[in-house]
Amino acid sequence: MTQVLANPSAARDHARAMAGTVVEAMPIVPPVAGDLPAGVSADDLLWEETIAAGGYATRRLARGDRLRLIDLEGDACASLQIFNAEMPTERLNVADTVKIQWNAYLGAGKLLLSDMGRVLMSLIEDGAETHDTFCGTSNAETNAAKYGNGANSGPYPNGRDRLLLGAAKHGLQRRDVHPCVNLFKGAKIEADGTITPQVGPFAPGRSLVLRAEMDVIVVVANCPHVLDPREDWTVTPLRATAWRGPVTSAEDPVRNATPEGLRAFQNVEDYFRR
Repeated sequence: MTQVLANPSAARDHARAMAGTVVEAMPIVPPVAGDLPAGVSADDLLWEETIAAGGYATRRLARGDRLRLIDLEGDACASLQIFNAEMPTERLNVADTVKIQWNAYLGAGKLLLSDMGRVLMSLIEDGAETHDTFCGTSNAETNAAKYGNGANSGPYPNGRDRLLLGAAKHGLQRRDVHPCVNLFKGAKIEADGTITPQVGPFAPGRSLVLRAEMDVIVVVANCPHVLDPREDWTVTPLRATAWRGPVTSAEDPVRNATPEGLRAFQNVEDYFRR
């Protein structure tokens, strides 16, 4: 390898010889997926990527696009942040997501709301039903305390720094890394106020589908849940697939499920009326 790197021509030939190499976790460009839902054309496929254990991914999605996440082996933890792609100072507000829906437990039909009272994304299918709006993600200090190393470049990367890497690809900075929701890993609040983590492992293949209600930037980090009680740093790959879809209609049942949710959708529609 040293000889290859010392010779620019050999280094070029080595790099070119890697073309077509497929590894377990990588984006597929152009995207290909053999399991799109019925009625979805391959021409509408936008994104296909397997996110490694400890990895991250990011994508800009348009209003109406769908994002499917699959916990391939039953031990993924998708820490999710969302930004208004046009104005990233508007972003997911976990407190308002909980408060406005009178419910802290996410599931099918629930909304992910911004700090401007608009719906960024809605959860239209949920085969996992184990999510967390309470705990946020890990950071370098929590991972160092638990695993002995929390550095972004170390063996036990943390969720916050992975989210920062994803946000930075859109010109955002550490101050823009806001509280996230965790998908596929849950947290239950007991009657006495204690938090019980629900981290599995679960059955492989659980999935969910999110619908973009605005033009959004999504950032996903796949690191162990911050309250995972296991001594070992444990997480498994996560698959992301996105495709084009129609904008939510006025008759949509998720849009009209509650007065508070309807108002949030109306705020979106007013935003796009400009």
